[in-house]
Amino acid sequence: MRDHSYIKPMEWGYPIEYDKESEYQYDVIVFGGGLGGIHAAIAAAKKGSKVAVLDKGPVIRSGSGGTGVDHWHSVHTNPASKVTPDDAVEIYMKMPWFGEKFCMGHTRYIECMESWETLMDLEKLGVPIRDMDDEFAGAPFRDEKTKLMYAYDYEKKTVIRLRGGALMKPLLKAEAERVGVDIFDFISVVGLLTEGGKQGTRVIGVAAVHFRTGKFYIFKAKAVVMATGRPTGLWNQFYEMNGSAARFWDPNCVGDGQMMAYKAGADVTLMEMSTRVLTAGPFGWHPYSVGNTSNTWVGARMVDANGTLIEYVGPDGKNTIPYEEVNYNTSGVGHIEGMLDRDVVRKIKSGELKLPFYIDFPGMTPHERRALWGLMVGNEGKTNLGVYKAYQAWGFDPDKDMMQVPVFPPDVYSAHLMWNQYLITPIQLRELNNSGSSVVTDWQLKATVDGLYGCGYMLGNNYAAGACTCGRYAGRNAAEYAKTIDNCAVERKQVDEIKQRLYAPATRKDGIGWKEFKQGLARIMQDNVGEQKSKSVLEHALNMLQSVKEGEFEELYARNPHELVRVHECYTSMVLAEMVIRASLAREASNTFLNFSRYDFPEVNQPEWDKYITVKELDGKPVIGELPLRYFLKGQYSGDWAENYHKYKAKG
Repeated sequence: MRDHSYIKPMEWGYPIEYDKESEYQYDVIVFGGGLGGIHAAIAAAKKGSKVAVLDKGPVIRSGSGGTGVDHWHSVHTNPASKVTPDDAVEIYMKMPWFGEKFCMGHTRYIECMESWETLMDLEKLGVPIRDMDDEFAGAPFRDEKTKLMYAYDYEKKTVIRLRGGALMKPLLKAEAERVGVDIFDFISVVGLLTEGGKQGTRVIGVAAVHFRTGKFYIFKAKAVVMATGRPTGLWNQFYEMNGSAARFWDPNCVGDGQMMAYKAGADVTLMEMSTRVLTAGPFGWHPYSVGNTSNTWVGARMVDANGTLIEYVGPDGKNTIPYEEVNYNTSGVGHIEGMLDRDVVRKIKSGELKLPFYIDFPGMTPHERRALWGLMVGNEGKTNLGVYKAYQAWGFDPDKDMMQVPVFPPDVYSAHLMWNQYLITPIQLRELNNSGSSVVTDWQLKATVDGLYGCGYMLGNNYAAGACTCGRYAGRNAAEYAKTIDNCAVERKQVDEIKQRLYAPATRKDGIGWKEFKQGLARIMQDNVGEQKSKSVLEHALNMLQSVKEGEFEELYARNPHELVRVHECYTSMVLAEMVIRASLAREASNTFLNFSRYDFPEVNQPEWDKYITVKELDGKPVIGELPLRYFLKGQYSGDWAENYHKYKAKG
């Protein structure tokens, strides 16, 4: 037997400061420093507020858009656009990807009104937008006068390709520092502080912990903006296996904001809206490292193993069109489909088409080929290092080489718009939907408790443009609100309760680790809150959750501050699981728009259930409520989109 006694335990590389506490006071606190949060912080600072932004990671690259953005949606006020914001928002509210009639239309309208202006601000900061070196001169997607390059629809001109979207976050961090925003990296917010320490009262600050030292922070604020992104990992907890296969979402985004809003007594909705794991997790590929036809890949020329060209489906969803026409046939708000010929399944089975399929880069025009490979792939998400530069280093040459499309059973190729990531995961692996888990907000993007605002995927927004536009909008309004009130004294009892829960795992020498707990919680969700739901099974899930809360959760331990934050995320996931289950119990009807199925209520899309189900906690107990669809155009609001926007937006 070998002697391993020389191997010494690795010491934690930072001072442990569990016993230390610091207090700060600001006008506006933003937590979550991704694209939405950093825009909120900059906007509030420009309004004269004293602002801090807090993030679990380094703000320079944090968030789901931190590594890059290749295209920018919703530029409906740019001079060339042929789709108005009013028309665009109605299109959004008919699109399944965004929840159709359940879409939060007011956030979409804000996006459509401010996207172009926000993009021009980014250009002033130094983000390369235009084709200034004329590499794409003469391309059908390029406007020769402005040198802007459009994506997805070369006629309607509502989406713009970015020349250097991978530079966006570093430039935004620099701008935040220039306007005086205090940046706190590696800080995790663990609770909202409320007036009198009570649920449902005004939010007056946040409690936080340092990811590396474990030091506790109290941030007093007149207004708080939440920008913590889309919750991940509730059904699918595979950190080691996930790696670069996660399509966009930052794994630090576990739903902290949604959980804390609920615990503060603010309404959260669409928690019952989940879908099969779209990012494929451990079963997928590095994004854009294999051939596809959707999103960034729209308009790619695809052939079978014999070189036979494969056609696309047109906007009617029935008739086929050549791949060259895809970028002239869209809904007008940005094309993410790119679905193949509906007859492709029969053709594969009959032998007319031969697998595998390939993206035929050499067969594309030079402009389209260079736009896809190098302009878009290279700036989008995690593609710069892991795909573009790596493939180039390994000898991939798009002028000569094709890229293989993954091989699936024939039926998969016409089943979904992103079939290279979808329908290949086990059915029980789910995630909260693209437009779900939304904090309810008004036209100021204020939550249903005072002092609290939201932006980004917490409101079901649309990628980078939605996050950035609503971030700057929420930041402006939060700053205006902060001018009207004074800071409020923090209730020490509330702080001590947060600290007791937070640090308890650090006092235990052993027990259950955070990964084991998350896996167990995910299993409860997989087994009981899957694709098909019923009252008895959902109630069983609640009972199991209560047992876990009273049992295993009390055995969690943390060996260092990093694990301490991960244990807190276990608490977040446990609360989110309850929110999902209670919302699912409350919706006693199946609904295709929400991808929601109750086999004890099999009738679908009943008109009386066309409403939002809301959840919140008051006096320590869950409260279920409801809101009418399009509540943002009813009651105190005008039925006119533009009138509401101009009435409630704070000036920049």
